[in-house]
Amino acid sequence: MDIDDILASVDRHDPSTPESTALDHQLLTRFWVAERGVSELLPWPGPLMDRMMDRVRRQIETIEDLAATSADPTTTTPNPTTNLTLSILQTDLARTQYTLRSLLRQRLAKLTTHSMHYLLRISPGPLPPSQSQDRADIRPEDAIPALGTAGAHPPLSAPEVAFLHAHQRLLATHYGDAFLASFPPQLRRLDDNAGGTSMVQGPEGREVVFVRCLVEAVRVVVPPGDGVEAAVVGGTAMRMGDVWAVRWEGVRDAWGRGEVEVL
Repeated sequence: MDIDDILASVDRHDPSTPESTALDHQLLTRFWVAERGVSELLPWPGPLMDRMMDRVRRQIETIEDLAATSADPTTTTPNPTTNLTLSILQTDLARTQYTLRSLLRQRLAKLTTHSMHYLLRISPGPLPPSQSQDRADIRPEDAIPALGTAGAHPPLSAPEVAFLHAHQRLLATHYGDAFLASFPPQLRRLDDNAGGTSMVQGPEGREVVFVRCLVEAVRVVVPPGDGVEAAVVGGTAMRMGDVWAVRWEGVRDAWGRGEVEVL
């Protein structure tokens, strides 16, 4: 029996996943590499992750059934390839679980580093102004925006939204109890932007990443800023197969369209 046949046999009976195992693993690996390569949180790939988690659950069930069959002393005609099949499935499962764990840990690290930034990003609108910035009972928790509806808020999944909100509330409470309570009321908010300088720091979009072009041609976009009033499209285009070192903000949209991959 071929190794590909053993891995694919886990999915043959499920008509709800027409995508092949190899394609989903390739998509997951590419997204994992991209998540590790850029500083900002990438949009949560909901359908892909649902398929991968469903495949992991069914593969665990298959492994448990095979392990129980091979350990059953009453089996009169044991299959000589059972142990080989079991070993291959366990190895493939360990590979998938490692990628999923590493991906989730990377996303959690970004969430905890820029928690207030992402809370403000997924909030339905700007925070309502306080009745009085000088009132004595203002707390750091007042700066946490309330989310309009439960569930996923792009680019976050529903569990990430719940984690982010709970994490920031605990952090604000700790800061308030530790030192912010002794500050003047107007200095206790975690989203203060007095003087035109915001306390909320987001991920760096100008970091350099290595990307490979996947289509005929892709032009790098220079976004507004640093004297550039409008977005400028680069004159020299990436060709299929080219590997460039460019700013992430210049190829973010191209990556979203699947025209480049992060290396």
